[in-house]
Amino acid sequence: MNKIILMGRLARDPEIRYSAGANPIAVVRYTLAVDRQISRERKDAGEQSADFINCTCFGKDAEFVAKFYQKGQLVSVVGRIQVRNYDDQGGNRRWVTEVITNEHFFAESRASFEGRNESANNNQNDTDVSSSQSDNNSNPQSQSHTQPQSQSQDDTSPNDTFYEVDNSLADDNLPF
Repeated sequence: MNKIILMGRLARDPEIRYSAGANPIAVVRYTLAVDRQISRERKDAGEQSADFINCTCFGKDAEFVAKFYQKGQLVSVVGRIQVRNYDDQGGNRRWVTEVITNEHFFAESRASFEGRNESANNNQNDTDVSSSQSDNNSNPQSQSHTQPQSQSQDDTSPNDTFYEVDNSLADDNLPF
């Protein structure tokens, strides 16, 4: 049996291409950064704590991934490991190991992903603006646009895709 389930963040935006031929097929390649459990001592010593796994998908799945997946997004995929080889321009045999995915899931809500990206962008803008300001900070107008917009993590966003729990159902009436 050859089946793999991965959960991680996209290390880059997916790249879509189409095969040559009478009926072109979409091919998408992307990289998942999957956390690795390592001891604190090894992590403090600078050891890598994530594996970067190359993934490929085809057809309608590829078009879905290209349309909805973005760099930094937490996703879960199901697929199989495939090892292939080819000869490079120098005549050397090269081996490639990749995951061919056929099931794709979002592992975080859209609101959570967008909120995290907005927060990161605000922090980046604050750093850029504060590093470009002079040492004279007495002008309040020059600082008014550098204040980050505060947003509580407990606030529920109207874009959140989770459904409300219906508490009117009793466990005794369930068929399982």
